[in-house]
Amino acid sequence: MKKVNLFFIILFGIILLGACSSDDGGGAPLPPDPDPIGGDPETVSKYIITATPIATEGVADYLLTADDLSSGSITTAGNGIEQDGTYRYYVTYNNKFFSLLYGQGNPGAVTTYQLDSEGALEKLSDFQAESMHVFGPAGDDILMIDVSRSADDPISHWYRLDTNTLQIVAEGEINGKELANKENGEIAHFSWMTAVGDKIFLPYFTMKACCDAGWETDYPDEANIAVYSYPEMEYIETITDDRTSFIGRYFSNGLTVDEQGDAYAFSAACPVNASWELIPTLPSAITRIPSGSTAFDDYYFNIEEASGGYVVNDHVYAGNGKFVGLMQNKSERIDPWGGGTQLAVIDVYNKTFDWITGTPDPETILFVSLSNIEGYISEDVKTVSLGITTETASHVYNIDVASATATQGLEVVGGQITAINKLEAEATE
Repeated sequence: MKKVNLFFIILFGIILLGACSSDDGGGAPLPPDPDPIGGDPETVSKYIITATPIATEGVADYLLTADDLSSGSITTAGNGIEQDGTYRYYVTYNNKFFSLLYGQGNPGAVTTYQLDSEGALEKLSDFQAESMHVFGPAGDDILMIDVSRSADDPISHWYRLDTNTLQIVAEGEINGKELANKENGEIAHFSWMTAVGDKIFLPYFTMKACCDAGWETDYPDEANIAVYSYPEMEYIETITDDRTSFIGRYFSNGLTVDEQGDAYAFSAACPVNASWELIPTLPSAITRIPSGSTAFDDYYFNIEEASGGYVVNDHVYAGNGKFVGLMQNKSERIDPWGGGTQLAVIDVYNKTFDWITGTPDPETILFVSLSNIEGYISEDVKTVSLGITTETASHVYNIDVASATATQGLEVVGGQITAINKLEAEATE
């Protein structure tokens, strides 16, 4: 779903209208670009900024390009590649940029881009697919899942998209009712997916998915992960834990693997009843599955307690055990779909929590582009760059993870930043 509003995230389609410009921009001098373009004269690189145009309906985003994240400005006016549909997801893998349309039950689309030798986005493929809202890199593929929300038809469909041939090379089905195995007939609904070693971990929550109940669950106090072999996608087992509610959010990644192969599971504590009221009884917390294991160990980090009453709605891994988390005051939550306007550095190794300084006043922030790992991480793994849209502007903010400080950078005029990526190509000789 789309990053723009609450629980939705993003995808793409169509053709380049023109290269985006970058200027010196205003304001005080900024620190060096966290990941400056250049260096190797035989390559060309561009940041891919996706932005939703302001006051435009029926357009998911524009794909814009920039040379620098630390200063300057780019605009959506007469610029970039327009993406059709309302909700798009994006992922960069194998040096290609994939745009996936979430069709809300209707067919979606998969569009692929790469950077040409002059630094412009070039469309490689564009084909119809099922409407995906769970996806992620696995092996040489993008694994995509069309997740069922109906107890009458509990079959979810998975597809393997080969990132070299840009073709669907395998597909299969998962019966959500059989997987959940609940006496009341609730079905499993995947919140996201993560490749862990040679397996796929699919965190899920259960919901009634019927009649007037919809997202309601009678099992709010459990975390479940279905484990599958890859690439065969054969079911192996289900990992469970009763110290947190489900992992991630309704449409958000909650499971990330560190350099040691340990998988850290983030719970936003957001199960709901039939009236869509939040009914968490367990706190927002982080648990762990050690490398090579298919069971939770005794690791437990109570984020609600460490933050003074906040939940972690989204996160991006910044290396060395440090995450940038998007936080929301638990007492101010009105729905389960996310949100949040405050950022923090969460160190899972040392169990420390530090608020990030240098961002705009939380009261003025409308949107933060930190859903489904859409913050950009510099190659030296020291800086996380993400978009923050306020009542007056949309800027890239570059976060120095070590000091937990953010600096305002590139401005996107006429649009709301939803994702930041980067591509490289061989330069024209």
